[in-house]
Amino acid sequence: MNSVVKMFLNLTVIGVLSGVILAAVFNVANPLILINKQKELEEAIFMVLPAAVAYDTIELGSHLKDPLTVYRGTGADGEAVGIAYKAEGVGFQANIVIMVGLDMDYFKLKGIKVLEQLETPGLGNRINEPEFEGQFTGVDIEPKIEYIKYRKPEKANQIQAITGATISSDAVVKNINRATARIIKALPREELLSYVPPPPPQPPAPEEDKTGKGNGE
Repeated sequence: MNSVVKMFLNLTVIGVLSGVILAAVFNVANPLILINKQKELEEAIFMVLPAAVAYDTIELGSHLKDPLTVYRGTGADGEAVGIAYKAEGVGFQANIVIMVGLDMDYFKLKGIKVLEQLETPGLGNRINEPEFEGQFTGVDIEPKIEYIKYRKPEKANQIQAITGATISSDAVVKNINRATARIIKALPREELLSYVPPPPPQPPAPEEDKTGKGNGE
């Protein structure tokens, strides 16, 4: 067996073993990753809808190329307290993903939480600081959210941009405005107020006793 064939066989064996190891690691790690992502999602929903103790998931346009998912939060009394949804779009360096909370009247935001961002450290990445995120609590969504620079907000629909990170601040505002407009169009307030969550799945019925002996002793 010449050296070329031996090298080819060795590489093949190494490749197969590497594939098996990677597949095994994926099978173990992937369920944990999914569990963590679901936990992060739920924490974000309750963060932007602080009065909620539970939520229903509403799928909009599942037959479309770009469907929407809305989370309807409910309080301890079972009444709806607002909706949450993701706003995603380009930032200065990469995509920014934000969880947004909106009141049932479609007037004001309940809050936001930045879920994913890769903005410039010390500048744009400050969009996930409480001081910046907190400005969106109670802000008006009409005519649309705006940002201003170097001074405090003067109107109910304004927030203050981060000094030195105007592009990242602008991206957050634009992504929220765009996502909010889509949600309001896809789920008018009247439909939201009349929404009835589907009943919980029922446990399977017990199998019929075909022996004719029944379940008695």
